[in-house]
Amino acid sequence: MAISRRRFLKFSAGTAAALGVNVFDNPLLKKAFAEAVKETPVIWLATGACSGCSVSLLNALSPRIQDVLLDQVVPGHHMELAFHQTIMAASGDLAMEAMYETEKKPFLLVVEGSVIEGDPRMCEVGESHGHGIPGSAHLERLGRKAQAVIAVGSCAAYGGIPKANMNPSGSIGVGDFFAEKGIATPVINLPGCAIHPDWFVATLATYMLAGPEAIELDEHGRPKMFFSKLIHDNCPLRGHFDAGRFAQKWGEPYCLYKLGCKGPVTRANCPEKKFNAGTNWCLDNRHPCIGCVQPESPYEDSMFGTVPIQAATPPAAYPPIVTEHRQEVDFSPTYGALAGVAVGAAGVNMLKKRSAEAKQDIDDKE
Repeated sequence: MAISRRRFLKFSAGTAAALGVNVFDNPLLKKAFAEAVKETPVIWLATGACSGCSVSLLNALSPRIQDVLLDQVVPGHHMELAFHQTIMAASGDLAMEAMYETEKKPFLLVVEGSVIEGDPRMCEVGESHGHGIPGSAHLERLGRKAQAVIAVGSCAAYGGIPKANMNPSGSIGVGDFFAEKGIATPVINLPGCAIHPDWFVATLATYMLAGPEAIELDEHGRPKMFFSKLIHDNCPLRGHFDAGRFAQKWGEPYCLYKLGCKGPVTRANCPEKKFNAGTNWCLDNRHPCIGCVQPESPYEDSMFGTVPIQAATPPAAYPPIVTEHRQEVDFSPTYGALAGVAVGAAGVNMLKKRSAEAKQDIDDKE
Protein backbone atom coordinates (compact mmCIF):
# COMPACT_ATOMS: atom_id res chain seq x y z
CA MET A 1 0.00 0.00 0.00
CA ALA A 2 1.37 3.41 -0.98
CA ILE A 3 2.06 5.78 1.91
CA SER A 4 1.41 9.48 1.58
CA ARG A 5 3.90 12.17 2.57
CA ARG A 6 1.65 13.35 5.36
CA ARG A 7 1.24 9.82 6.79
CA PHE A 8 5.01 9.30 6.62
CA LEU A 9 5.64 12.52 8.57
CA LYS A 10 3.03 11.54 11.14
CA PHE A 11 4.59 8.09 11.53
CA SER A 12 8.08 9.60 11.81
CA ALA A 13 6.95 12.05 14.50
CA GLY A 14 5.26 9.27 16.48
CA THR A 15 8.30 7.03 16.28
CA ALA A 16 10.63 9.83 17.30
CA ALA A 17 8.40 10.70 20.25
CA ALA A 18 8.39 7.07 21.38
CA LEU A 19 12.19 7.02 21.25
CA GLY A 20 12.46 10.34 23.10
CA VAL A 21 14.11 12.07 20.13
CA ASN A 22 13.55 15.78 19.49
CA VAL A 23 12.79 15.77 15.77
CA PHE A 24 13.03 19.53 15.55
CA ASP A 25 16.76 19.36 16.21
CA ASN A 26 16.95 18.30 12.58
CA PRO A 27 16.42 21.38 10.34
CA LEU A 28 15.26 19.27 7.38
CA LEU A 29 12.54 17.56 9.41
CA LYS A 30 11.60 20.87 10.99
CA LYS A 31 11.05 22.36 7.55
CA ALA A 32 9.09 19.29 6.40
CA PHE A 33 6.71 19.49 9.36
CA ALA A 34 6.19 23.22 8.81
CA GLU A 35 5.26 22.56 5.20
CA ALA A 36 2.89 19.77 6.26
CA VAL A 37 0.63 22.29 8.05
CA LYS A 38 -1.69 23.91 5.53
CA GLU A 39 -2.39 27.60 6.11
CA THR A 40 -5.84 29.00 5.33
CA PRO A 41 -5.72 32.81 5.17
CA VAL A 42 -8.96 34.48 6.27
CA ILE A 43 -10.10 38.01 5.45
CA TRP A 44 -12.83 39.06 7.89
CA LEU A 45 -14.68 42.01 6.34
CA ALA A 46 -17.12 43.92 8.56
CA THR A 47 -19.57 46.02 6.57
CA GLY A 48 -22.91 47.18 8.05
CA ALA A 49 -22.20 45.47 11.36
CA CYS A 50 -22.45 46.07 15.10
CA SER A 51 -19.49 43.68 15.73
CA GLY A 52 -21.74 41.47 17.88
CA CYS A 53 -20.73 38.32 15.98
CA SER A 54 -17.04 39.16 16.47
CA VAL A 55 -17.66 39.55 20.19
CA SER A 56 -19.47 36.20 20.25
CA LEU A 57 -16.56 34.48 18.48
CA LEU A 58 -14.06 36.01 20.93
CA ASN A 59 -16.07 34.33 23.70
CA ALA A 60 -15.55 30.86 22.21
CA LEU A 61 -14.81 28.34 24.96
CA SER A 62 -14.08 24.95 23.42
CA PRO A 63 -11.88 25.57 21.57
CA ARG A 64 -10.91 28.99 22.90
CA ILE A 65 -10.39 31.78 20.40
CA GLN A 66 -6.63 31.82 21.08
CA ASP A 67 -6.52 28.12 20.17
CA VAL A 68 -8.42 28.81 16.95
CA LEU A 69 -6.02 31.60 15.98
CA LEU A 70 -2.71 30.15 17.16
CA ASP A 71 -3.17 26.37 17.03
CA GLN A 72 -4.35 23.98 14.34
CA VAL A 73 -8.14 24.01 14.05
CA VAL A 74 -7.89 20.47 12.75
CA PRO A 75 -4.66 18.43 12.51
CA GLY A 76 -2.55 19.74 9.66
CA HIS A 77 -4.68 22.86 9.12
CA HIS A 78 -4.18 26.32 10.59
CA MET A 79 -6.30 29.44 10.15
CA GLU A 80 -4.40 32.66 9.57
CA LEU A 81 -6.64 35.63 10.43
CA ALA A 82 -4.91 38.00 8.04
CA PHE A 83 -7.40 40.88 8.23
CA HIS A 84 -10.04 41.89 10.78
CA GLN A 85 -10.41 45.65 11.10
CA THR A 86 -12.02 45.39 14.56
CA ILE A 87 -9.40 43.39 16.44
CA MET A 88 -6.18 43.63 14.40
CA ALA A 89 -3.29 45.64 15.84
CA ALA A 90 -2.47 47.37 12.57
CA SER A 91 -4.46 50.35 11.31
CA GLY A 92 -4.57 52.71 8.35
CA ASP A 93 -2.48 51.88 5.28
CA LEU A 94 -0.67 49.08 7.12
CA ALA A 95 -3.95 47.29 7.81
CA MET A 96 -5.17 47.71 4.24
CA GLU A 97 -1.87 46.39 2.93
CA ALA A 98 -2.51 43.17 4.88
CA MET A 99 -5.81 42.78 3.02
CA TYR A 100 -4.32 43.49 -0.39
CA GLU A 101 -1.43 41.05 0.12
CA THR A 102 -3.76 38.28 1.33
CA GLU A 103 -6.07 38.48 -1.68
CA LYS A 104 -3.15 37.64 -3.97
CA LYS A 105 -3.32 34.01 -2.79
CA PRO A 106 -6.16 31.56 -2.12
CA PHE A 107 -8.18 32.75 0.87
CA LEU A 108 -11.47 32.38 2.71
CA LEU A 109 -13.69 35.47 3.00
CA VAL A 110 -15.81 36.01 6.12
CA VAL A 111 -18.40 38.80 5.97
CA GLU A 112 -20.00 40.32 9.06
CA GLY A 113 -22.85 42.81 8.67
CA SER A 114 -25.26 43.72 5.90
CA VAL A 115 -24.21 44.94 2.47
CA ILE A 116 -25.15 48.65 2.26
CA GLU A 117 -26.28 49.77 -1.18
CA GLY A 118 -28.45 52.80 -0.38
CA ASP A 119 -25.65 55.17 0.62
CA PRO A 120 -22.13 53.66 0.43
CA ARG A 121 -20.82 56.39 2.74
CA MET A 122 -22.55 54.59 5.60
CA CYS A 123 -19.77 51.99 5.53
CA GLU A 124 -16.29 52.74 4.24
CA VAL A 125 -13.19 50.62 4.81
CA GLY A 126 -9.87 52.28 4.04
CA GLU A 127 -9.08 55.10 1.62
CA SER A 128 -7.97 55.55 -1.93
CA HIS A 129 -6.74 58.93 -3.23
CA GLY A 130 -8.24 60.69 -0.24
CA HIS A 131 -11.70 59.12 -0.54
CA GLY A 132 -13.24 56.32 1.50
CA ILE A 133 -13.69 52.92 -0.13
CA PRO A 134 -17.26 51.54 0.26
CA GLY A 135 -17.49 48.19 1.99
CA SER A 136 -19.59 46.91 -0.92
CA ALA A 137 -16.69 47.65 -3.32
CA HIS A 138 -14.35 45.50 -1.21
CA LEU A 139 -16.96 42.75 -1.06
CA GLU A 140 -17.45 42.69 -4.82
CA ARG A 141 -13.71 42.54 -5.47
CA LEU A 142 -12.90 40.01 -2.75
CA GLY A 143 -16.01 37.94 -3.44
CA ARG A 144 -14.86 37.19 -6.97
CA LYS A 145 -11.43 36.04 -5.76
CA ALA A 146 -12.33 34.08 -2.60
CA GLN A 147 -12.54 30.31 -2.55
CA ALA A 148 -15.71 30.55 -0.47
CA VAL A 149 -17.59 33.07 1.64
CA ILE A 150 -19.02 32.62 5.12
CA ALA A 151 -21.77 35.16 5.85
CA VAL A 152 -21.60 35.50 9.63
CA GLY A 153 -24.72 36.72 11.42
CA SER A 154 -28.24 37.48 10.23
CA CYS A 155 -27.21 40.85 8.77
CA ALA A 156 -24.64 39.31 6.44
CA ALA A 157 -26.84 36.33 5.62
CA TYR A 158 -30.15 38.09 4.89
CA GLY A 159 -29.86 41.81 5.71
CA GLY A 160 -30.98 41.45 9.34
CA ILE A 161 -31.86 44.43 11.52
CA PRO A 162 -30.58 47.07 9.03
CA LYS A 163 -32.95 45.64 6.39
CA ALA A 164 -36.00 46.09 8.65
CA ASN A 165 -39.03 48.09 7.57
CA MET A 166 -38.06 51.32 5.72
CA ASN A 167 -34.49 50.06 5.21
CA PRO A 168 -32.91 53.52 4.78
CA SER A 169 -29.45 52.04 4.19
CA GLY A 170 -30.59 49.78 1.36
CA SER A 171 -29.14 46.77 3.20
CA ILE A 172 -29.19 43.28 1.72
CA GLY A 173 -27.49 39.97 2.43
CA VAL A 174 -24.32 38.68 0.81
CA GLY A 175 -26.16 36.06 -1.26
CA ASP A 176 -28.51 38.64 -2.77
CA PHE A 177 -25.58 40.98 -3.45
CA PHE A 178 -23.67 38.24 -5.26
CA ALA A 179 -26.76 37.43 -7.34
CA GLU A 180 -26.97 41.09 -8.42
CA LYS A 181 -23.29 41.17 -9.38
CA GLY A 182 -23.19 37.76 -11.03
CA ILE A 183 -20.66 36.36 -8.55
CA ALA A 184 -20.68 32.55 -8.41
CA THR A 185 -18.49 32.06 -5.31
CA PRO A 186 -20.22 29.66 -2.88
CA VAL A 187 -21.80 31.35 0.16
CA ILE A 188 -22.40 29.64 3.49
CA ASN A 189 -24.91 31.47 5.69
CA LEU A 190 -24.44 31.39 9.46
CA PRO A 191 -27.34 33.56 10.64
CA GLY A 192 -27.93 34.56 14.24
CA CYS A 193 -28.01 37.74 16.27
CA ALA A 194 -25.37 36.99 17.32
CA ILE A 195 -24.00 33.67 16.05
CA HIS A 196 -22.96 30.87 18.36
CA PRO A 197 -19.14 30.64 18.21
CA ASP A 198 -19.32 26.87 17.74
CA TRP A 199 -21.22 27.37 14.48
CA PHE A 200 -18.32 29.29 13.00
CA VAL A 201 -15.54 27.05 14.34
CA ALA A 202 -17.23 23.84 13.16
CA THR A 203 -17.98 25.33 9.74
CA LEU A 204 -14.39 26.49 9.42
CA ALA A 205 -13.06 23.05 10.41
CA THR A 206 -15.30 21.29 7.88
CA TYR A 207 -14.22 23.71 5.17
CA MET A 208 -10.54 23.12 5.95
CA LEU A 209 -10.92 19.35 5.86
CA ALA A 210 -13.00 18.90 2.72
CA GLY A 211 -13.94 22.24 1.18
CA PRO A 212 -17.31 24.02 0.96
CA GLU A 213 -18.94 21.16 -0.93
CA ALA A 214 -18.71 19.01 2.23
CA ILE A 215 -21.10 21.37 4.07
CA GLU A 216 -24.70 20.36 3.38
CA LEU A 217 -26.92 23.43 3.22
CA ASP A 218 -30.68 23.89 3.56
CA GLU A 219 -32.90 25.98 1.29
CA HIS A 220 -31.73 29.16 3.03
CA GLY A 221 -28.02 28.41 2.56
CA ARG A 222 -27.47 27.35 6.20
CA PRO A 223 -25.51 24.26 7.33
CA LYS A 224 -28.02 21.55 8.18
CA MET A 225 -25.84 20.36 11.04
CA PHE A 226 -26.89 23.46 13.03
CA PHE A 227 -30.15 24.64 11.48
CA SER A 228 -32.38 21.59 11.00
CA LYS A 229 -34.22 21.15 14.32
CA LEU A 230 -37.16 23.28 15.33
CA ILE A 231 -36.62 25.32 18.49
CA HIS A 232 -40.19 24.33 19.40
CA ASP A 233 -39.34 20.61 19.50
CA ASN A 234 -36.66 21.14 22.16
CA CYS A 235 -38.23 24.01 24.10
CA PRO A 236 -38.33 23.64 27.92
CA LEU A 237 -41.84 25.15 27.80
CA ARG A 238 -43.19 22.69 25.22
CA GLY A 239 -45.27 20.89 27.84
CA HIS A 240 -47.23 24.08 28.52
CA PHE A 241 -47.85 24.50 24.79
CA ASP A 242 -49.25 20.98 24.48
CA ALA A 243 -51.45 21.51 27.53
CA GLY A 244 -52.76 24.83 26.21
CA ARG A 245 -51.21 26.92 28.97
CA PHE A 246 -50.07 30.24 27.44
CA ALA A 247 -48.56 33.24 29.15
CA GLN A 248 -50.74 36.32 28.67
CA LYS A 249 -48.22 38.76 30.13
CA TRP A 250 -44.50 38.90 30.89
CA GLY A 251 -43.39 36.92 33.92
CA GLU A 252 -45.95 34.13 33.70
CA PRO A 253 -44.29 30.67 33.69
CA TYR A 254 -46.15 29.27 30.66
CA CYS A 255 -45.63 28.92 26.90
CA LEU A 256 -44.61 32.24 25.34
CA TYR A 257 -46.22 31.67 21.93
CA LYS A 258 -48.90 34.35 22.40
CA LEU A 259 -46.19 36.85 23.37
CA GLY A 260 -44.48 36.45 20.02
CA CYS A 261 -42.27 33.36 20.35
CA LYS A 262 -40.98 32.27 16.93
CA GLY A 263 -39.90 28.82 18.15
CA PRO A 264 -42.53 26.96 16.07
CA VAL A 265 -40.97 28.24 12.80
CA THR A 266 -37.30 28.67 13.78
CA ARG A 267 -34.66 26.03 13.11
CA ALA A 268 -31.45 26.09 15.17
CA ASN A 269 -29.73 24.04 17.87
CA CYS A 270 -29.82 26.84 20.48
CA PRO A 271 -31.56 24.62 23.10
CA GLU A 272 -28.69 22.12 22.87
CA LYS A 273 -25.73 24.49 22.56
CA LYS A 274 -26.91 27.47 24.59
CA PHE A 275 -24.78 30.61 24.79
CA ASN A 276 -22.26 32.10 27.22
CA ALA A 277 -20.25 28.89 27.57
CA GLY A 278 -23.40 26.77 27.47
CA THR A 279 -25.09 28.44 30.44
CA ASN A 280 -28.10 30.25 28.98
CA TRP A 281 -30.26 31.11 26.00
CA CYS A 282 -33.42 33.09 25.24
CA LEU A 283 -36.04 30.63 26.55
CA ASP A 284 -34.08 29.89 29.74
CA ASN A 285 -34.35 33.64 30.35
CA ARG A 286 -38.13 33.34 29.81
CA HIS A 287 -37.93 35.53 26.72
CA PRO A 288 -39.59 34.43 23.48
CA CYS A 289 -37.40 33.16 20.66
CA ILE A 290 -37.18 36.07 18.19
CA GLY A 291 -36.36 33.82 15.23
CA CYS A 292 -33.09 35.63 14.57
CA VAL A 293 -31.75 32.84 12.33
CA GLN A 294 -34.71 33.02 9.93
CA PRO A 295 -34.62 35.03 6.68
CA GLU A 296 -37.81 36.85 7.79
CA SER A 297 -36.15 38.29 10.90
CA PRO A 298 -36.81 40.85 12.35
CA TYR A 299 -40.36 40.42 10.93
CA GLU A 300 -42.08 43.40 9.35
CA ASP A 301 -45.27 43.51 11.43
CA SER A 302 -43.83 43.09 14.92
CA MET A 303 -41.14 41.09 16.61
CA PHE A 304 -43.79 40.17 19.19
CA GLY A 305 -46.52 39.16 16.77
CA THR A 306 -47.59 35.52 16.57
CA VAL A 307 -46.60 33.30 13.65
CA PRO A 308 -48.67 30.52 12.04
CA ILE A 309 -48.07 27.08 13.51
CA GLN A 310 -46.76 24.87 10.71
CA ALA A 311 -44.95 21.80 12.01
CA ALA A 312 -46.48 21.50 15.48
CA THR A 313 -50.08 21.07 16.59
CA PRO A 314 -51.22 20.57 20.19
CA PRO A 315 -53.37 17.49 20.90
CA ALA A 316 -57.11 17.98 20.25
CA ALA A 317 -57.89 17.05 23.85
CA TYR A 318 -56.37 20.32 25.05
CA PRO A 319 -57.67 23.88 24.61
CA PRO A 320 -56.89 25.57 21.28
CA ILE A 321 -53.95 27.95 20.98
CA VAL A 322 -56.28 30.89 20.29
CA THR A 323 -59.60 30.91 22.12
CA GLU A 324 -62.46 33.15 21.00
CA HIS A 325 -64.44 34.17 24.08
CA ARG A 326 -67.32 35.65 22.06
CA GLN A 327 -69.02 33.57 19.38
CA GLU A 328 -71.93 34.56 17.14
CA VAL A 329 -74.99 32.31 17.05
CA ASP A 330 -75.75 30.93 13.61
CA PHE A 331 -79.48 31.31 12.82
CA SER A 332 -79.32 29.81 9.35
CA PRO A 333 -82.19 27.45 8.33
CA THR A 334 -79.95 24.40 8.62
CA TYR A 335 -78.93 25.16 12.18
CA GLY A 336 -82.57 26.16 12.96
CA ALA A 337 -83.82 22.79 11.75
CA LEU A 338 -81.17 20.96 13.76
CA ALA A 339 -82.13 22.98 16.82
CA GLY A 340 -85.80 22.10 16.26
CA VAL A 341 -84.98 18.41 16.02
CA ALA A 342 -82.97 18.62 19.23
CA VAL A 343 -85.80 20.41 21.07
CA GLY A 344 -88.35 17.94 19.73
CA ALA A 345 -86.22 14.99 20.85
CA ALA A 346 -85.86 16.54 24.28
CA GLY A 347 -89.67 17.01 24.47
CA VAL A 348 -90.35 13.40 23.53
CA ASN A 349 -87.93 12.20 26.21
CA MET A 350 -89.65 14.43 28.75
CA LEU A 351 -93.11 13.05 27.88
CA LYS A 352 -91.84 9.47 28.12
CA LYS A 353 -90.35 10.19 31.52
CA ARG A 354 -93.60 11.74 32.82
CA SER A 355 -95.64 8.82 31.46
CA ALA A 356 -93.38 6.34 33.22
CA GLU A 357 -93.66 8.28 36.49
CA ALA A 358 -97.50 8.40 36.26
CA LYS A 359 -97.67 4.66 35.66
CA GLN A 360 -95.44 4.04 38.64
CA ASP A 361 -97.80 6.13 40.87
CA ILE A 362 -100.83 4.07 39.76
CA ASP A 363 -99.02 0.83 40.50
CA ASP A 364 -98.09 2.09 43.96
CA LYS A 365 -101.73 3.01 44.78
CA GLU A 366 -102.98 -0.41 43.73
